[in-house]
Amino acid sequence: MKTFKIAALAGDGIGPEVMREAIKVLRSVEKKFSLGFQITEAPVGWAGIDAAGKALPDATLARCQQSDAILFGSVGLPDRDPTIPKEERPERAALLRMRKEFGLFANLRPVRLPKALSHTCPLNPDRQGSGIDILVVRELTGGMYFGQPKKTEDLGNGQQRAIDTMVYTTAEIERIAHVSFRAAQSRRKKVTSIDKANVLENGVLWREVVTGVGKQYPGVALEHMFVDNAAMQLMLKPTQFDVMLCENMFGDILSDEAAALAGSLGMLPSASLGTTSGEQTFGFYEPAGGTAPDIAGRNLANPIAQILSVALMLRYSFQLNDAAAAIDSAVAKAIDGGLRTGDIFNPADPAAKRAGTREMGDAIAAGI
Repeated sequence: MKTFKIAALAGDGIGPEVMREAIKVLRSVEKKFSLGFQITEAPVGWAGIDAAGKALPDATLARCQQSDAILFGSVGLPDRDPTIPKEERPERAALLRMRKEFGLFANLRPVRLPKALSHTCPLNPDRQGSGIDILVVRELTGGMYFGQPKKTEDLGNGQQRAIDTMVYTTAEIERIAHVSFRAAQSRRKKVTSIDKANVLENGVLWREVVTGVGKQYPGVALEHMFVDNAAMQLMLKPTQFDVMLCENMFGDILSDEAAALAGSLGMLPSASLGTTSGEQTFGFYEPAGGTAPDIAGRNLANPIAQILSVALMLRYSFQLNDAAAAIDSAVAKAIDGGLRTGDIFNPADPAAKRAGTREMGDAIAAGI
């Protein structure tokens, strides 16, 4: 039996609650498919500060380095100790450092709206079609967020100038393009590449390189779309999209816009992938939502995003596609059966049954 090493970093707020349910589901998968998961829990975020004085303790980082993948909860408590320097706050000291430490260059955010949850979507039903299913692939380590120079200058006379530089190389664009085309091969075989080639030099290079990579995937259709039009099309006709390929800033904005289509952040997982060694790709898997301290500890949080992040981990880091599909099916079964946490509950639906965090996790684990 092959054993996969997983670092489980629950973090703050609702993180420990939803992580508990994710591990419960992972143990069901382990039993059903005769797999071995060595899961080691470690503190991060404010839990890390309390345990070891910093958001990403050395022991936690070492544990991640010894693992095959990281299953992450959420970090950050906005009302706690506002005097701490921004560089030491969990959102930067933990998350951004992890991206850099592990070379996590590809962020995958699937956005799905099951028919049973159409009431949670802000769009009219006629725009939802038979269900929304989009994968946003965002380049994560380049672009304006990391380009140099990046600074604020004093111009005198009370005037300042802020400079951010948008930089991409051919190699950076090629590797994220390959991720998107490979993902499209197992979906509906279409990539929409997002740029601003009519204004930005980066956009021109982005379009040229993506077009070249696309020729290596003759079974996948490629279209290019300006980012402003893409933002509009997500609201007008989201069902036209399969895989959306975006540079860092555009992907940051559009993935959050697309997330609104699913009605609740509690339904949205994400994967951040690094390089591939042999058959395994190192990855960092987390729900798209935050720590939600207002409902922490009250058995109210929706654990589905964390549980679906486990499915992404099995699929992308371990190539356990059958096990990942079993989780997806178990989630669908719970939803189709009417089980609802508060964020997706519709009191007008007579078939809807309220469930807490634990009850939802139990049902999905049983569905495995």
